[in-house]
Amino acid sequence: MMMEAIRGFWVASATPLAADGGVDHARLAGHAKHLFSKGVDGVVLFGTTGEGTSFNAAERIATIEALLKNGVAADRIGIGGGFPAITDSIALTRAVLGLGLRHVLLLPPYFDRNVTPEGIEDAFAAIIDGAADDRLRAYLYHIPQVSGVAIPTTVAASLRKRYGQRVAGLKDSSGDFKQFQAFRAAAPELAITVGNEADITRAIAAGGAGTICGMANVVPELVKGMVDGKEIEARMQAAIDVVVKTPSLVATLKAILAAQTGDTGWLRVRPPLRALSDGTAFKRKLDALMAPALA
Repeated sequence: MMMEAIRGFWVASATPLAADGGVDHARLAGHAKHLFSKGVDGVVLFGTTGEGTSFNAAERIATIEALLKNGVAADRIGIGGGFPAITDSIALTRAVLGLGLRHVLLLPPYFDRNVTPEGIEDAFAAIIDGAADDRLRAYLYHIPQVSGVAIPTTVAASLRKRYGQRVAGLKDSSGDFKQFQAFRAAAPELAITVGNEADITRAIAAGGAGTICGMANVVPELVKGMVDGKEIEARMQAAIDVVVKTPSLVATLKAILAAQTGDTGWLRVRPPLRALSDGTAFKRKLDALMAPALA
């Protein structure tokens, strides 16, 4: 029985690139298996940390096919499926459902910043109706500081009422714990995960489903400690600060992965991002935070 919703410890995976700029499927499969060895329950591909909006539907589908062939189980993979064009979201969703995946994270269409709550609900409804498949487990992806379009709590509640388990959850990456609490109050049946690692422990204590987060690419042990309820919030926040106080969180995470693995291929990013030349200094700072053993 595949899980009905994303719960526990999931990673918003970085996307390694080959020299030609395509996805390096073998390196990505290796990264996923490494994360699983650290206690990670699943990986979400092509989210914000994975430079998702820089990859078209065909590239995302080919990557899923490659991961499945590399032995990564379908029920441990989620995929970012939001596009400005609803037809692209429908096509991607249908394709991955056909490959055995169920978990699809959906950004609202993110070009027009002046849409109404009704328009946002219409967009999500069109995707779910277009997919027309009861296997779908969709997650509304709320990251307004990046996407420019917030998901109103009323829309989350209404979609759950309309579609039941097909709207399985919501990822709150606002970084605002009051926003998480508002989603929980409006739609208590949704499995709500948080993206802000410093909030993981208190979110789970308040009925949250767990986390889908980016820092776990480089400090999975620290994030696992938060999921397990250890009192390490200050250390987690210090680790976050190492990365977020840089021009590009994604480029910095990839530079740290390159330093951790000795694999400079991890440095590559897609335009408009610019690669960093070295992540050793960032790695050193994170190592210092990891040095006290996690009791």
